[in-house]
Amino acid sequence: MSHAPEAFAGIDIGGTTTQAVLCTPDLAVLDRAQLPTPAAEGGTAMVGAALTVVRRMLNRTPVRLLGAGVGAAGVVDARAGRILVASDSFRDWAGHEVTAAVREALGVPASLDNDVNAFLRGEVARGAVVGETHVLGMTLGTGVGGALWLNGELYDGPRGAAGEIGHVPGFGGLPCTCGGRGHLETLASGRALAARYAERTGRTATARELAGAAERGDADAVAVYEAAGAAVARAILLVAGLLDVTTCVVGGGVSRSWAPLEPALLAVLAAEPPVSGRPVRVVPARLGEDAVAVGAAARIRARLLAQGSETVA
Repeated sequence: MSHAPEAFAGIDIGGTTTQAVLCTPDLAVLDRAQLPTPAAEGGTAMVGAALTVVRRMLNRTPVRLLGAGVGAAGVVDARAGRILVASDSFRDWAGHEVTAAVREALGVPASLDNDVNAFLRGEVARGAVVGETHVLGMTLGTGVGGALWLNGELYDGPRGAAGEIGHVPGFGGLPCTCGGRGHLETLASGRALAARYAERTGRTATARELAGAAERGDADAVAVYEAAGAAVARAILLVAGLLDVTTCVVGGGVSRSWAPLEPALLAVLAAEPPVSGRPVRVVPARLGEDAVAVGAAARIRARLLAQGSETVA
C-alpha cells in the first residue's frame, strides 16, 4: 500500500442520493460511487452511508487517502464541521458533527462545506469557470442555492449563509418553502416550475415532461420557463450591481433544461446591463453530478496545502 497513488475523497450528501469520488491530487476523478441517502434515519445513518460509499471505492481502487471533504445540504458551520440548519427532509441532521465523525472513521483530515459552496469550488477547480477569481454560483434544483467566489476564495460570510440568492425577496408574492414570500426559489426551482405549471393548467408534470412541453411550444410551459429565466437574470444582476461579479455558473437539475430557460434570461441581461458596463457571462456547469464531491475534495486539498502538508503533491 505504500506505493499506492495518493488521493482525496469527496462526498456529496444530498437529500436523495449520497455520491462520492476519489480524486488524484490534481482533482481528476479516479472512481465514483453512490447510495440512497437515509435522510429519514438521522445524521448518524447519513454519515454512515457516506462512509460506506467511500470504503466501497477504497476497496476496489487502492490509494493512500490524504483527506476527505464533505459537501452537505443545509447551512453549515464549516469551521466547526457541523450542520447548523437543515430542511424538514432530514431527521436529526441539524447539529450533527460531520467532520469529526468522518475524520475518526477514516483516520485522515476532513472538512465540511455547504453543498452549493462545494459545487462552486468544483466548477472553479475543474469545471466551467477554471481560473476565474470572481464568480456567482447558482444551483437550480429542488430549491435554488447560491455561492460566491470572491478574490479567488469562497466567501461564505460570518454565519455561513453568504450567497443564498434563492431566498432573497423581491420576486413576487408567492409563499416560499422557507416560510418567506416572493423569493427567487418560488419561480426558478424545479418544484416551483411544476407548481406554476399546475396552477396555469391543472396538470402535473415532471421536470423532464415540462421541459419537453416547452421545447414543443406549449404556451403555458414556455411562460413558466420565461418567468424563471427572467427571475434568475434579475438575481444575477443584483449580484453584479452589489459586488461587481459578472460571471455566473449555473448547475442543478433545472439547468439541464437550458434551452427553454435561456431566451428570457439573456433578454433581461441584455436589456438591463450592469452599471459597470461589463457584460454578464452565464455558463452552464460542466462537472454534472460530480461537482459537489469534487468541490468537497478541493476544499480539504486546499486546507492541507495551506498547512504545508508534505504529503500533498
